[in-house]
Amino acid sequence: MKLRVLLPTEVLIEEEVVQVTAEGKDGFFCLKPRHVDFVSSLVPGLLSYINALGGEVFMAVGEGVLVKYGTDVLVSTAQAATGPDLGILKDTVEKSFRMLNDREKSSRTAVAKLEANFVRKFLELGKEV
Repeated sequence: MKLRVLLPTEVLIEEEVVQVTAEGKDGFFCLKPRHVDFVSSLVPGLLSYINALGGEVFMAVGEGVLVKYGTDVLVSTAQAATGPDLGILKDTVEKSFRMLNDREKSSRTAVAKLEANFVRKFLELGKEV
C-alpha cells in the first residue's frame, strides 16, 4: 500500500507500507493491502504503520480523515508529527501544541478586540441618530 499523509502546507509522508493502524471515532482499526475500501474520521491520537522494511513507525495526528482506496491510503489532517520513538514524539507534540495554543490565544485576543471595537462603534452610531 502507499501511505500519504497530507498537511495543509505539505505532504508529510509518502511511502510504501504493509499495515496502517489508526483511531477513528468508533475505536482503533487496522488496514492491510487486501482490505476493502474504507473511510473514517480520525480522532487526535496515534497513527502507526509498518513500512516495507518491517519497521513500525509512530505518528501523532490531530483530527482528520483517512481514506483507503485500492492500494492507496490517504490521511488528511491539520496537525501531524513524527519522531524516532514514542518519548521524542511525545515531547515534539507537547511543544507544537504549546506553540499552537499560544498562537490561538493571540488570534482570539485580536478577534475579541475587533468585535469589541465593532460593537462600540455600532453603539456610538446609534446614539448619533
